[in-house]
Amino acid sequence: MRPLVSTLQYATAKGLKWDSVRDWTEKEVAEKLLPSVAARQTYKMPDYGYVHREMQKSGVRLNLLWLEYCEQCRSVGELPYKSTQFNKYYADYVHKTKATMHLEHKPGDVIQVDWAGQTAHIVDTDTGELIKEYLFVAVLPYSGYSYVEAF
Repeated sequence: MRPLVSTLQYATAKGLKWDSVRDWTEKEVAEKLLPSVAARQTYKMPDYGYVHREMQKSGVRLNLLWLEYCEQCRSVGELPYKSTQFNKYYADYVHKTKATMHLEHKPGDVIQVDWAGQTAHIVDTDTGELIKEYLFVAVLPYSGYSYVEAF
């Protein structure tokens, strides 16, 4: 094992003296002492406009888009963000670009109804048959109370 070298000995070996680096910034000294840190790759920022448009499609999940982003980065030798950072930046993007509209209404006056986009399946316990079910959803917009029933 090699013995540890003190910072002053390392700086001297690199040809750095206090008189010559007195007016340097911390970053300049770090780049001279630790060039590998200065040459470190930066992470590629995803196109969150594309991610947001894809998230509006049925069946698309953020984890799937992150995997796609990682594959694109690796194919061109760039460094991708980990999923937690990818998700955080996406949440920031959504928060920054969120368009909202305030609707005036009396509580309980209206109810919003719709059929859920994808069908669900239940299993008939007697026959084992898969039965396709359509989900009906009704929501009171003021309180957020909802009612869901399969048909």
